[in-house]
Parts: sequence; structure tokens; C-alpha cells
Amino acid sequence: MPGAPPQALPSGRFAHSLRAMTRRRGEIARLVVIGVGAMLAALLLGPIAPAWAHPGAGAIDASQSADALPLELPIVLERDGVLIRAEAGLEQLAAAAMARVPETLAQIRADLDGLPQPRQIELRLIKRARDLPRVAPAGRGAPEWASGVAYPDRGIACVATRRAHQPIDTLRVVDHELAHLALGAALEGRAPRWLDEGFASVHASEWSMARSQTLIGMAWSGDTASLPALDRAFHGSAAAIDRAYAQSHDFVTYLLQRGRFADVHDDGDRWPFRRFLKEIGRGLSPDDAALEAYGVRLGRLLGEWGEGLRNRYLLMPSSLFVLGVWVLAAILLVLGYLRRRRLNRRVLSLWDQQEAMMAKLAAEQRERERRAQVIKLVISDERDDLDDEQSEQHGEVIWRDWSLRDGEDESDDSDEPDDVDELWLN
Repeated sequence: MPGAPPQALPSGRFAHSLRAMTRRRGEIARLVVIGVGAMLAALLLGPIAPAWAHPGAGAIDASQSADALPLELPIVLERDGVLIRAEAGLEQLAAAAMARVPETLAQIRADLDGLPQPRQIELRLIKRARDLPRVAPAGRGAPEWASGVAYPDRGIACVATRRAHQPIDTLRVVDHELAHLALGAALEGRAPRWLDEGFASVHASEWSMARSQTLIGMAWSGDTASLPALDRAFHGSAAAIDRAYAQSHDFVTYLLQRGRFADVHDDGDRWPFRRFLKEIGRGLSPDDAALEAYGVRLGRLLGEWGEGLRNRYLLMPSSLFVLGVWVLAAILLVLGYLRRRRLNRRVLSLWDQQEAMMAKLAAEQRERERRAQVIKLVISDERDDLDDEQSEQHGEVIWRDWSLRDGEDESDDSDEPDDVDELWLN
């Protein structure tokens, strides 16, 4: 790279350990981002609220039940005035529903004390919501969007386990439909639609972020429906029905929590609400029953609820502030994760480059050492050969020298006697 050399980076086993640690941290950060994203999706989008219905909800085509062949329900369970019939393959669900029904009915009847109760309750459990018309009473139908349908005048409730590919919380829908049956028998059909649906929704413990978002929108826009308009909304579009369910649930919850007087410290222990239901059961109109139980009419109660709704979501927006903090933190976390991921990739790339360069240098060093060793061996062999040649040449010279000397001596020895003889003769 041009410019100043980069700072030395870890290498070898330490580099591999650091790289593995960096990758693990990246995986942990990615999981955290996914978890926060899922939480934000749940907060912003909310779960899809399940749909329930009883006769009069939406457009019901009675011909669907008349033309469709009845669906066989071979599983039969019966106990304490409760009959459960279920489609084949739903044995465990039928048993779970039978075990759940007594406790649910006890909680519902606590709010309907002193009022008539259904003589017989029949639950029909099926697999697909599109088959609800096939198990409905003769001449009755079911909305296409419903997960369960109650027929309080007949004491029958039909509940499905799946709508298309979407599973249904069947036992919660069973609680909802049981509340419809119990309230219908107690008030003999005199409950307004908003009260019927709100009562069933409260006893089924139905709360979802989607409904909370609907209420937030109503608080900000001030678009809350009057009670007559609320009843009519259940026959409207899907959006209108969702708003009607949300407002009915929240308004009935307010009536449950309100005491005899509009005092935040007077929760009434549900007594005013139970008296309200009892007065309707005695034959009073809902407005007159509210006057007897709460001391004010329904219009005033609805106004109090609307003011409380605005206080919850406008004047005390702590939940919105917390949500905003979560959103901001999630955005910062995502940005930090992306930045850290980019930096990690850059560092890992530098480490890879340095390791490749070091491996190349090591290979070159090994090649130089190998060549040096080869050269050393070659030089050593040449020296050995030279030493051998020099030794042979030196030995030959010495041998020749001695040979010459020996030759001279012999010649001298051979001539010496003559000289000696001559010397002695003289």
C-alpha cells in the first residue's frame, strides 16, 4: 500500500484467536440487532388480532350452512352440562377444552351472579374456519372472517383451530365464545353489541399491540365512536370492526374498574358493573341501568372513558417516550453494528493480507536457505575433490623426489667400489 507502512497487526495463533473472537462478537451483535428488530416489529406492527363473531356480526350468509354438507364430529365429551363435539384428530384439544371450561365459566358467572345461566352448553371444535357454516345450527351461518361463532339462543358455540395457514389460539376463542353464551343467557339477548363483545373480550383476556395502536390513533385523532355508532361498526368494514372491538374492550374494562363515583381511588371491586348487568337483566335499558349502577348515564361514562384515553396516550406520554427511546437506541445499535461490522471486515482483510505477506516472506526465506545449503554442499564437494587432487599431486611429487634420490644413491653406490678400489689401489 502506498504511504506510511500500516501498524503492525497480530499474527499467528494470536491473530486466529482474535479473528475468531471478532467473528463471535459480530454474531452476537447480529443476534441482538435481529432481536431488537423483532421487538420493534412487534411494537410497530403488532400481532394480528383474532376474529370472533356471533350472529349479527358482519355479513352472514345462511345459505352457506343450508347448502353445505354437515361435518362429522365423532369425538364426544360431556360433563356437568357441557357437551364438546370435535372433528377427528382433535382429541387432545377437546380434552384440554373440557378441562378449561369449568374455571372459565366460574369466572364469567362471578360477574353474572343472580342472573340466569345457560342450561346446556355445546362446543363444536373443527379444524378449518371455512367449515364453520357446516357445523352451525340449521338455518344459521358464519362470517367468512370468523374464528369462532356463538349462538346464545341455542347454547352452541363453534370454534376453529386454523384459518387458511394461520393457526388460531383455540382455547382463548373458546373463552370468548363461552362469555357470549353466558351473557346471552343472563341478559336474554338485551345486551348491546358493544357490551356483548367487550364482556367476551375481557373474559378471554384479549390484549394485543394492534388494539393498543388502534386506541392510540383514536386518542390522537379524537375519533371515538358513540355507542350507537359503535354497534353499527360491527357490521362495517374490517378496519371498522377492529376499531369497534378495541373501543368495546377498553370501554368495558373502564366500566369494570370504575366505582360508584368517578374517583380514581374507587375501583368498586366490580360491584357497580355487576349491578349494571343485573339491572339490564331485570329489564332496564342500558342507559337506565348505568344510572342505577354508576349514578350517571352511559353518555357521561363514555365521555369519562374518552378523557381517560386521552390522558393515557397524550397528557402522560411516558409510554411513547419510552418507545421513542427504544427506537432511537435500536437505530443507534444498528448503525453501530454496521460500523463495527465494516471495521471488522477491514481489520480481518488487513490480517489476511499480512498473513499472506508473512507466509510469502517465510517461503522466500526457506527458499534462500535451501539454496544456500545447496551451494554450501556444492562448495564442500568441490573442496573435497580439490583436496583429493592436491593430495595425489603432492604424494606423486614426494614419491618422485624420493625416487630420484634413491636412484642417485644407487648410482653412487654402484660407482663407489670402483672409486674405492681405485683409491685403495693407489
